[in-house]
Amino acid sequence: MGNRTILVSTHLITEFEGLIDEFTIMDRGVSVLALEADEARQRYQKIRARFAETPPRLDFSSALRVRCEGREVELVVNGSGPQLLERLREHHPEELWTEALTLEEIFVATLKS
Repeated sequence: MGNRTILVSTHLITEFEGLIDEFTIMDRGVSVLALEADEARQRYQKIRARFAETPPRLDFSSALRVRCEGREVELVVNGSGPQLLERLREHHPEELWTEALTLEEIFVATLKS
């Protein structure tokens, strides 16, 4: 059996999450992102760090979104994850973890950036 392409236009991305190999995000008829789903999950990540005291002031300009609250920093990144993780590690956080964004979160992050 050969490859098949199915075009689905939806805002209910979570219902198709496990079925999608490649996707394109369009905004007003223009393609703004086209990626394989696995590559997108590697590039788009959420990074969270918790520090013993106030988080250090670092340059997070390469992040799509930055949220600082109390002793925690949360970043949404597109490809800059390894560099930002290294920068955070240099400041010895109590906890540091990453997770891949869902395709729906990637959709939202792409249209807001």
